[in-house]
Amino acid sequence: MKRTLVLVLVVLISSISLLMAAGTREASSSRRVAVVTPYMANATTAYAIEQFKADAEQKGWKVSVSDTAGDFGLLVSRIEDAVAQGVDAIVLGMGDPVQMTKGLDDAKQANIPVFGLDAGLVDGVVLNITSDNADLGRQTAKVLAEAMGGKGNVVMYTHDPHPGVRARAVGAAEVFASYPGIKVIQKVHIEVPGPVDNARKITEDLITAKISMQGIWAGWDEPAYGTTQALDASGVKTVKVVGIDGTDFAKGEIAKKGPFLATIEQNFDTMAATLVEVIADYFAGTKPSSNLIQIPGKLIQ
Repeated sequence: MKRTLVLVLVVLISSISLLMAAGTREASSSRRVAVVTPYMANATTAYAIEQFKADAEQKGWKVSVSDTAGDFGLLVSRIEDAVAQGVDAIVLGMGDPVQMTKGLDDAKQANIPVFGLDAGLVDGVVLNITSDNADLGRQTAKVLAEAMGGKGNVVMYTHDPHPGVRARAVGAAEVFASYPGIKVIQKVHIEVPGPVDNARKITEDLITAKISMQGIWAGWDEPAYGTTQALDASGVKTVKVVGIDGTDFAKGEIAKKGPFLATIEQNFDTMAATLVEVIADYFAGTKPSSNLIQIPGKLIQ
């Protein structure tokens, strides 16, 4: 009788353990992750987010993507929506968390972790995965400065709301300042959405105004592409251009040996896959040892 009772208890305990394990696996596979971004119109942002979504869905997670199309005022609302829906995690896709404090506070109060995908770091963001953006700026600025022979005027195309582009511009400015013969004559904000058209129009205006410039540094590939279009259309051969991101259209322009000299290919595949694993570990109870992961890029000339 005792042996029978022990056997029944063992079977019951084993069954309960299996059910609990199955429940844990089910809970893990049914996680909901909300991605919020103001930049889905940007080619590289869209690519990185779609890669993250694909990698996350392979784990059985449900991923929603909310794009505010450059409207930073809506970002907080989108985070608040995600909190109200009770998602398991929130990912900031290239947005600057400094502008989302209220939403981050709501997520923190609801114990919903927030992660950055090429975004930034503030209180309320568990981890940001990105490139060493200052180094990307320094590398491309050096290519441009050397192509200019270390002298001449440079126009910088920036976008301060993006923390990565902001850091690139700081790194680039440091390099230009190290060349006594180079002067940064303008820093111009590029609008998003529409960076290609905006940069093309600005470059056309600079050409029409006969501004003396020998180089244009762009914080990412799309304004560099618009600039190249304007230079080609006007027949200007004396201005060199660099970008950052490693897009296919940038590589195509570089291969033509025209004004577009170089870009840096960011490893968005690795960023996306790594972030998925970081979040999976977090769900399993392991928090990251650091709040910043920087993935190297590759210079393309």
